Amino acid sequence: MGEFPKIKSKRTIDISPWMNVIEREVAYKNGTTALYHAVGQQDYIAIVALTPDGRIPVVRQYRPAMERFTWELPAGLVDDGEDPAQTCERELLEETGYPSKAVHALGIHAPCTGRLSNMVHSYFVEAGPRPQGATIEAGIELNLVSPNELAAMIFSGEFPQQLHIGALMLAGMRGFLDLSAFTPR
Repeated sequence: MGEFPKIKSKRTIDISPWMNVIEREVAYKNGTTALYHAVGQQDYIAIVALTPDGRIPVVRQYRPAMERFTWELPAGLVDDGEDPAQTCERELLEETGYPSKAVHALGIHAPCTGRLSNMVHSYFVEAGPRPQGATIEAGIELNLVSPNELAAMIFSGEFPQQLHIGALMLAGMRGFLDLSAFTPR
């Protein structure tokens, strides 16, 4: 008999190399069924880093989904077969030019339990000194901000990425970062 609700059928529709749509037909105890859709993609990493001088690297890039530029944490998709901690180190270097001195896992969480099928791996990174002449990915602007400046960016809407705000909260909960000194006007 089995427990309800249960997955009656499932199919995956490839959209691009970075995402697909997962369609699930769910059967309920009363005999009804319903179709549900989720976006499928690789797991994602979010990086809260602190430079040797105590600043947080944030990156600005154009986000077509929002049709505007946004400030956010360094981040990226985990490549197939890649350890998320390695993705973290690679993405921090690619997007900021800062090497990782120490990587601390903050947790693995669902970005949206209703529509997304992947997980977000959040990390706090103690960054090493940035080598002279270090470069960053094309299309990305780097800014180094104090915790107070970052809090102001969040409150103003310049830093809208909720998943990254969650990573900042996790860094605070684990004692790596303190954003509590900021008082919104």
